[in-house]
Amino acid sequence: MTATTTPVTIIGAGLGGLTLARVLHIHGVPVTVYESDPSPSARTQGGQLDIHEEDGQQALADAGLTERFLSIIHEGADASRVLDKDGRLILDVPSDDSSPRPEVLRGDLRQILLDSLPADMVRWGRKVTDVRSLGEGRHEVVFTDGTTVTSRLLVGADGAWSKVRPLLSDAKPTYTGTTFVETYLHDVDERHARTAAAVGKGAMYALTPGKGIVAHREAGGILHTYVELNRPAEWVAGIDFGDPAAAGSRVAAEFEGWAPELTALITDGETAPVARMIYTLPDGHRWERTPGVTLIGDAAHLMPPSGDGANLAMFDGAELAVAIASHPGDTEAALTAYEQDMFPRSARFYEDAHDIIERCLGDNSPASFTELFTGGPATDEEPEAHDRS
Repeated sequence: MTATTTPVTIIGAGLGGLTLARVLHIHGVPVTVYESDPSPSARTQGGQLDIHEEDGQQALADAGLTERFLSIIHEGADASRVLDKDGRLILDVPSDDSSPRPEVLRGDLRQILLDSLPADMVRWGRKVTDVRSLGEGRHEVVFTDGTTVTSRLLVGADGAWSKVRPLLSDAKPTYTGTTFVETYLHDVDERHARTAAAVGKGAMYALTPGKGIVAHREAGGILHTYVELNRPAEWVAGIDFGDPAAAGSRVAAEFEGWAPELTALITDGETAPVARMIYTLPDGHRWERTPGVTLIGDAAHLMPPSGDGANLAMFDGAELAVAIASHPGDTEAALTAYEQDMFPRSARFYEDAHDIIERCLGDNSPASFTELFTGGPATDEEPEAHDRS
């Protein structure tokens, strides 16, 4: 077994961990990132993200990557439309070139962060099996290959099932009762023209109480779909997602009678459907100050998806990096400053996250969802275009 001692050790090379590493690198603070994926391209990185001025874009500015960020924006992807289950248009929201929340692909955003770091700063294929305290703010991280790392400052940026979190908190993610099933269609304008037309140029939402189909057009003629279902964990466990055809048929059966151009997003999927069960940490999750260790992103404040998660993770990373750089030689002062701001900041978003899920799949859907755009109930007779602002 070999051991290494590092000044700042980050577990997880997602957007939050990489932003933290980049801003620390700019400030000349030595850092190493350990990631369980064997390579940057080992798996897909998710779909479109809208990056907010007040947090995600601010973090990228702190990282010196604003110009690169502007180069990867997917123009027109912020357009939105709401359909009913028969494919009829309820609401059409055109793209806004002046939108303060432009859309980018998560994978493209991750890549510009990776490209901004020295090649040896991220260590791939390093899956954590155990993390334990050595006292005096030092921690030992054990990997599946038997190697270990001793950290002077350990940051858990390792998501929902963080291996670092138990050092700080007994809280565990709990299932919210909602599952997203992810599918893709490719070359859609040629091969799936009716479905492509239904989705439009940006995001499409077809929502009813308890279930819905949400799709987003991505670059290269791709439709990326999340089938949203309020179902118990046992229902999800009863589907064999190792059999793509059977799983797709089982999910599609929940939408019997829906417009075929919508159900085609499930039945014609060209990748195996993947169940994404939605988990959350307790609202306002926090912990007592523990020497030498902290958390960012979903490891710190996992909540249902609302468009804020990636933005908060990047902002956490940038803010923590600035705190570390501003308190040279005083780790505890840096972590205290970061957590004192992060706890109330992230707590404010839990209510919004629960509200979004309720608007999408609650008893008043889709009217409750369209109100996000209109500020009031939408009418089926005369759908209008509305600006996001």
